[in-house]
Amino acid sequence: MLLLCISDIHGNLDALRAVMATAERRSFHKLLVAGDVVFPGPTSEYVPGTALETWRRLVAANAIMVQGVSDRALVMLDAENVATSNEHEKAMLARVRDVRKELGQLVIERIRRLPTHARIPLEDGGELVLVHGSPHDPGESITHDQDDEEVNALMGTDPADVVVCGMSHVPFTRELGELKIVNVGSVGEAPDGAIVSASGMRKPRVAHAAWIESTPSGLSIEHITVPLDG
Repeated sequence: MLLLCISDIHGNLDALRAVMATAERRSFHKLLVAGDVVFPGPTSEYVPGTALETWRRLVAANAIMVQGVSDRALVMLDAENVATSNEHEKAMLARVRDVRKELGQLVIERIRRLPTHARIPLEDGGELVLVHGSPHDPGESITHDQDDEEVNALMGTDPADVVVCGMSHVPFTRELGELKIVNVGSVGEAPDGAIVSASGMRKPRVAHAAWIESTPSGLSIEHITVPLDG
């Protein structure tokens, strides 16, 4: 079984297209998405249609998705009763309203109902858990620079055999005994070589993904970096 694992798309439709075009050269069985799917979008100016098309492409691919922090904010924030203290916050609140309107109530409700954890059986008898941040707290990320004690504290009481996550935007694979942790980085906001505009927006130059192949004899894990045009 071949799994394509991605995270942190953030509504960057062009980056998602690039990753999927690269992935389609191999015949994968499941698409796993570790949250932060459609918000805030790839540019400082709202681009109508990108959030909805991002969602549609993932649904069409039968993606297994979990809820990320931006997904939760998008559907839970009381946009009519939030006080803003600067222009950036004001712009983000306007973006929340725009994206909600674009997605419509049906899609918003589906994002609201996304689970925080998804469990996938592996062919060697083990189990993979998909989560945005960490098994203990989906809103707290596992990062490449944490020590073993810090990482263990984020595993919770039932982390499974493989943890697939995102949130930090930095990809890595790490082993703690028999446990494998695969942070798949970010499709839409990868920091590697990103160009920072005058408005503070980062334009990514690459997108991250990971292949996980499950066989009766074990796992193989491969991180990939997809160049983006422009």
